[in-house]
Amino acid sequence: MSSPLSSNPSKFVLTFILLLLKIGLMRYFFYEGVQWQGLPAEALSVLALLCLADLIFFRAKRKGPVYWGFNFLMSFMMFAATLYHAHFGTVPTYAVLSELNQVPQIRASVGPLISPEQFLFFADFVLLILYVIAKRIRRSLRNRGLSFRTNPRERASRARLGWNLGMICLLIVSVLASGLYVRSGKRIDNELVRAETIGFLNFQADAALRNREEERMIAEGNIKETVAKIQTLQARYPYREGATGGAPDYFGAAQGMNLIVIQMESFQNFPIHLTVGGQEVTPVLNSLAEEGIYFPHIFQQIGPGNTSDAEFMSNTSIYPTAAVAMSKGYGNRELPSLPRLLQQHGYEANTFHINKVTFWDRDKLYPALNFDQYYDKPYFKNDHFNDFGASDEEMYRVGVEKLTELKAQGKPFYAQFVTTSSHSPFVVPEDKVKIQLPENLKGTNLGNYITAVNYTDYAIGKLIEELKANGMWDNTMLAIYGDHFGIQPSETGAAEIEEKLGIAYDDRISRFNIPFIVHIPGQTLGIVSDITGGQVDMMPTVANLLGVSLKDENFTALGQDLLNIDRNVIGMRYYLPTGSFFNNDVMFVPGQGFEDGTAVSLDTLEPVTDISGYRSDYYYVTELMGLSDEYVNLLPKRR
Repeated sequence: MSSPLSSNPSKFVLTFILLLLKIGLMRYFFYEGVQWQGLPAEALSVLALLCLADLIFFRAKRKGPVYWGFNFLMSFMMFAATLYHAHFGTVPTYAVLSELNQVPQIRASVGPLISPEQFLFFADFVLLILYVIAKRIRRSLRNRGLSFRTNPRERASRARLGWNLGMICLLIVSVLASGLYVRSGKRIDNELVRAETIGFLNFQADAALRNREEERMIAEGNIKETVAKIQTLQARYPYREGATGGAPDYFGAAQGMNLIVIQMESFQNFPIHLTVGGQEVTPVLNSLAEEGIYFPHIFQQIGPGNTSDAEFMSNTSIYPTAAVAMSKGYGNRELPSLPRLLQQHGYEANTFHINKVTFWDRDKLYPALNFDQYYDKPYFKNDHFNDFGASDEEMYRVGVEKLTELKAQGKPFYAQFVTTSSHSPFVVPEDKVKIQLPENLKGTNLGNYITAVNYTDYAIGKLIEELKANGMWDNTMLAIYGDHFGIQPSETGAAEIEEKLGIAYDDRISRFNIPFIVHIPGQTLGIVSDITGGQVDMMPTVANLLGVSLKDENFTALGQDLLNIDRNVIGMRYYLPTGSFFNNDVMFVPGQGFEDGTAVSLDTLEPVTDISGYRSDYYYVTELMGLSDEYVNLLPKRR
């Protein structure tokens, strides 16, 4: 009988072909087509890894289990990457794929994203199992003994040596060729285009090299020089026409007041002032917006940390790096933050979230932000509202109790509430439903979303009642915003929303549009601002209203006070590729760079053909986000 090595070439080739087919399937999911031009790069990277796996297990006489094991690992990675892309709209790096341990906590949200065709990554394993079963049945029926003969050791040793030398040569060639592809992608800012051009696995190598370069820059960096570069860059951008003397507009309008910030889960802007079946979807928020300051043109800027990234931004005015959840990657830092600022003015800062504090590494994020106290799952009675546990009403009940204690001590407070009751899949218990849906919305994902955000609004109303009952309402400024979108286009498209709700809707602009409302008791401002903004702008805006000067405090903010600018531009690089931005006019998304990018009007939701006027905004926001990364990486680590 021939040496076991003689079957290696056929198994090697079979594994290579299977993986190449799966890479093609993954590209189909990513780019809605195979995009053949990137397949040579994919083939070279797969070949390199397969050769490496073969050489690592060079002592194995039978390579079948090695190849199948490698095939399974690659298949699982591609399955996870496809699922990740379905949710985030971007190509994941090895860093974000390492956070898959968070998935069980949000399984109800992930489930709807899984489609049967995604399991094609494992179709060959089903066939393999069937083949093994059939083979064993056939052997049992024959009831024959098997005998093996081995070739002389010397002949087998020479064959192995020749095979290994061949693997080494293939590995060197494929690595060198893949390196050329990685090098060619360095000038492409758009992650989707880069991954499409250089291949998914080469994209991982590119991410590792970029991370290494970033670490080198950090080691050589100086935070004071970086802050100076940020200030110089921001001073060049025409945020406001003409110089203004004296204090900024609305400075100290809520000076000395308590501050409550409510971050609403999956809350988009379109439900504000929306009527369904003759009922207001958000009557409480509508009233707060009419009395206070309403910013209807705010857009999410979160990274892979989603909700936790929104908490990070609203407290720091720093862009997420988009490489890793900020709670995970920067929870060991001493972050300049709103809690630190207000503590210098005598405030106590508490945060409330009904999940375990370890979820998305908040046990690291909250100390990094310097909250005095956090209240997580053990503090709340589980009324089984959804998979997370307690309802918003229960969170506010505990919150008011704790804040009343601070009031009794004569301490001004900053309280952050992170809601969860409007988290996907938007299933509200029957006894908590507060709105009657029209027939065309009942049982639909859109109808469920409307019901969930209506309950979120209702619970805020109950919080306000409790604040009034405990004598805190008249001295508490309320700031409310959405953390990120709720409606997935794959589940509910723009056409359905427009038809059933009678509103204009875009799958990107409207989806990323979140509300930002500030209410100051005793003041009927009735301001609706047309300025475009993002989550990095919230902290400077709130600080101004509280009478805290970021300039006097030497606080480096990457965002702007929305009440004191005429023009704005904010970057976004998750869910949209790096280089994407929103300004007062358009949403811009780059191609390989600016020249082949596209723009859509924020007013008409129609494409803008002449993009030449937005070139300066593109280069400005790209440089600003780069400096933001540099700044946050240079922040000192906590002791």
